[in-house]
Amino acid sequence: MANRIFLSPPCMGGGEQRYVADAFATNWIAPSGPHIDQFENEMAAYVGVQSALALSSGTAAIHLALRRFGVQAGDTVFCQDFTFIGSCNGVLYEKAVPVFIDSEDKSWNMCPAALENAFRWAKANSRMPKAVIICDLYGEPADWDSLLPVCRKYGVPVVEDAAEAVGAVYRGIKCGAFGDIGVFSFNGNKILTTSGGGMLLSDDTAAIEKARFWSAQAREPVIWYEHKELGYNYRMSNICAAIGLGQLEFLPEKLRIRKKTHETYKAAFAEIPVHIKEMMTNGAGNHWLNLLVVDSGEVASTAIVNALLGAGIECRPAWKPMHMQPLFHEAVFVTERDVYTRGEDCIGTGRSVDERLFARSVCLPSGDTLTEEQIREIVHEIGKHFV
Repeated sequence: MANRIFLSPPCMGGGEQRYVADAFATNWIAPSGPHIDQFENEMAAYVGVQSALALSSGTAAIHLALRRFGVQAGDTVFCQDFTFIGSCNGVLYEKAVPVFIDSEDKSWNMCPAALENAFRWAKANSRMPKAVIICDLYGEPADWDSLLPVCRKYGVPVVEDAAEAVGAVYRGIKCGAFGDIGVFSFNGNKILTTSGGGMLLSDDTAAIEKARFWSAQAREPVIWYEHKELGYNYRMSNICAAIGLGQLEFLPEKLRIRKKTHETYKAAFAEIPVHIKEMMTNGAGNHWLNLLVVDSGEVASTAIVNALLGAGIECRPAWKPMHMQPLFHEAVFVTERDVYTRGEDCIGTGRSVDERLFARSVCLPSGDTLTEEQIREIVHEIGKHFV
């Protein structure tokens, strides 16, 4: 394990222990505490929104956002297809119905033309969505200039799933501030981690306060425990928030390190028929993970993954699209030109951008402590497939 190269391990900047020690010294080890308030306020100020709510996970944050938008059983919610399943599970928690939207080749995020096609289909079939969940995938900002006008045109609110995009910027605005409600994840493998946790962010302070109420078991403000609504145990621990405060201090340096790693990878693969996915021109991604794209049809990305794992190098394929997941095999899937009433009917047709991305891309180690020597080792292992 000591010699293994990990995908994106947590990395402490030094200030975390100071905040955690303060939490212990003042005995704020219960779920609530002043470090949570400070973390929420500092994150809201960093992103440039009015309010924030620290939670137990990004998935919990998405769930509360959907509930705020009135998503109920049988409702439709548009979701990004090329993503982690946590982005979509909140839809199922409310017994609503996801409709998955294909990606664009440039950013790998939701395709604006496919989104427009989905709205046309939904309007014609009386399936207009209660919300649209749009991701900033792998820390790459979505094409917000194109996506938001489509959603506004149809009057549907947007959940910005910026779980992977803390610190990413689009046209001078930080990710997390584009949707009606934004979502972060602070899982252990994220650039900014609290070991486990998430956050809601919004200029709609009433929405955040309602979500805060739900996150604490929806307890009414009386001296006994009284409940009129369904609530959840979604609060972040004060200890986790203390870690987050230290991580936030270190975030600019983390972003600098990740960008340097990205540039090193790009140069190192110059002589091999592969490339590292670039960021779109309108945004500055956080380079959470570097994505290797295999340009040669003679080498399968899975072969590279297996070889790297065998060499003690943690990696994984890019996200398997939701319409290919057994859990969602009967869900509607929409591309730029087609609507598949069963997503599995699209598999193998060659008409999905997401399937092509999944088939030819690999997530490479990108952690803050990754060295140039380790990058050379990774490149060497991959290069063996192209001799």
